[in-house]
Amino acid sequence: MVSKNQIKLIASLHQKKCRNEHSMFIAEGIKVINELINYGFEAVFVFVIDNSVKINYKAKEVILLSDLKKISALKTPNDSLAVFRIPSQIKVKNSGLIVALDNVKDPGNLGTIIRLCDWFGVNQLICSTETVDMYNPKVIQATMGSIARISINYLDLTDFIKNSNLPVFGAFMDGNNVYKTTLPQNAIIVLGNEANGISKTIENLILNRISIPQFGERQETESLNVAMATSIFLSEFKRNS
Repeated sequence: MVSKNQIKLIASLHQKKCRNEHSMFIAEGIKVINELINYGFEAVFVFVIDNSVKINYKAKEVILLSDLKKISALKTPNDSLAVFRIPSQIKVKNSGLIVALDNVKDPGNLGTIIRLCDWFGVNQLICSTETVDMYNPKVIQATMGSIARISINYLDLTDFIKNSNLPVFGAFMDGNNVYKTTLPQNAIIVLGNEANGISKTIENLILNRISIPQFGERQETESLNVAMATSIFLSEFKRNS
């Protein structure tokens, strides 16, 4: 049986301030939940709509709840929902290829970028403090479980770049052609806000400006979605390495 207080708590986790207050977040769907459990995230509550939903979770009781609408962040609830504790941030390692996001606001974009980091073997993602919360339910959903495998830190991006000894590359419309640029194995690649790109403060710290050339004859498309651009840049960094 689910109490009113439990429902109130779980529903409150749709908001960032409540996630921070309780150090908990929600995940929905069997794949995402199982991935998080398999990688050691601590589950507080696990709900399923019926016994046919197979959760890899033996430590505590799995709660049957036929209607997840009261606690789900989705318009159409999935077959399962779990509440997890937010783990401590892992210290950044100043090596390898690091993706840094400057004020990315869309949860779907962040979730997709996390998934891309997982696909391309990028283990570290740095987010500016203005970037959308990684534990936003829409972000969690978009990662499809990849969030369990990527180290993500929210930092002052200016300080991080200034204190790093890695070469810094930035995505700009007027940068050098990425397909003709020598890209190192160890570097920081900065991608900016969906509407405004990389902020001037961060831009002043970037020595290597790169861009994705436009091949269309009409040249009318203004820009690429930040997640699409991330996939191309990561592909090129990995191909070159």
